[in-house]
Amino acid sequence: MFSGEKPRARMDVLRLPVIGPMLRWRHARTTLQLLALGVAAVLVLHGLFGPDLAPTNLATVVTWVHYRGLLVVALLAAGNLFCTGCPFVLVRDVARRARAPRRLWPAWLRGKWVGIALFAGVLFAYELFDLWALPRATAWLVVGYFGAALAIDLAFKGATFCKHLCPIGQFSFAASTLSPLEVGIRDRDVCAACRTADCIAGRRAPVPAPAPVIVQRGCELGLFLPSKVGNLDCTFCLDCVQACPHDNVAITARVPGAELADDRWRSGIGRLAARPDMAALAVLFTFGALLNAFAMTGPAFEVQRVLAGALGAGREAPVLALLFVGFLVVAPLVLLGAAAAVSRGGSTYAAAPLARELLQYAPALVPLGVGIWLAHYGFHLLTGFVTIVPVTQSAVVDALGWAALGTPRWGWAGLQPGSVLPLQIGFVILGTAGALAVAHAIAERAAPAHARRAAAPWAVVLIVLGAAALWIFAQPMDMRGVEFPG
Repeated sequence: MFSGEKPRARMDVLRLPVIGPMLRWRHARTTLQLLALGVAAVLVLHGLFGPDLAPTNLATVVTWVHYRGLLVVALLAAGNLFCTGCPFVLVRDVARRARAPRRLWPAWLRGKWVGIALFAGVLFAYELFDLWALPRATAWLVVGYFGAALAIDLAFKGATFCKHLCPIGQFSFAASTLSPLEVGIRDRDVCAACRTADCIAGRRAPVPAPAPVIVQRGCELGLFLPSKVGNLDCTFCLDCVQACPHDNVAITARVPGAELADDRWRSGIGRLAARPDMAALAVLFTFGALLNAFAMTGPAFEVQRVLAGALGAGREAPVLALLFVGFLVVAPLVLLGAAAAVSRGGSTYAAAPLARELLQYAPALVPLGVGIWLAHYGFHLLTGFVTIVPVTQSAVVDALGWAALGTPRWGWAGLQPGSVLPLQIGFVILGTAGALAVAHAIAERAAPAHARRAAAPWAVVLIVLGAAALWIFAQPMDMRGVEFPG
């Protein structure tokens, strides 16, 4: 199920009625981007000029309650929809009409390492500064995001910010491996006969010109469709759909998570087992999910109090930094290192360095990470989903001076936390089961004669992490930003 050549897909979203023509429409992405840009503008304005109380401000409520939950839901339902409608790219594209970038991103910075550091930095800043409670800081974070994307992509060609730097993008790339859809090709023979590779090089104007004129760009992330595998690094921009002159691009159904066990060489990425940065992203994605959820519980506050006493620290930063190092560095090294040492005995690569074993099994963490993020963000979304109504009503009052949408109904929130817990348990169990399936599939490829023995230590680690997640979600959780006045 997880290995071998993929059969030709039976379903292509681009061939479906209504939704297919919508996605194939040349301006579909621009329309989504304009809508997202409008929402971002409203959030920034209300964050900067609206009330300081987080539960009454659109910047904090929409960003930290609604957006994060809907992001994970969208990734699991369809694919990388945030990147499809990314407003940062729209602003960048407009700016590039006035100033085209000329430089390439330095070779020594390529990969995910900078993006991983920024991802971890955002998690740290979120906890240290209590961003969920600061509308103005949240608004400036959004503005800073636009500025960073603009500065990087006006200096460097392609989708440099998306591929190498964007923390949201790295999160989305990891989670999209569990999406049921992927961009691929319909007929491999058509690609074999193609001589222009427009899907990656871009489509040129049909009329002769002194210099080539690209009328439709190809994939800015360097994913050549005939050798593309899965959703990693794919932003679902659908530029390849517009660029292909043979109408040979499809959005096909696939087995969620299958690409995590696929060790084929893939365009733009290479082989997963040869990419330490991809393994590090999987580790941060999963252990970061545990840490982010744990930080909302009473035991986390107690751990920080004990650490502060032991260190004699009067500030939160060093204590939080120690907690992050423990969760994101020490725990993964101990647990995954031990699993790699045991599983290597039954692997084809028994004589290879220990890191080789860790790299090839690290992707199995991702389904568990998705389950934990979904349980965490789903908690905020479901317990605070209806908050968008009174906050929007209040924002209209702030903007117009009168209740055009009615008097804010501050009592509206969402489900009670206790009613969400069964769903959280289900998400974590499903994520753990998916991770176990991927680990076993990797073991069948790497150690076919001893697959069960090779997969066993990874199964133990995954079950331990899943149990830890269940314990975390059983603790009373901080509602963070949805406590309403009155």
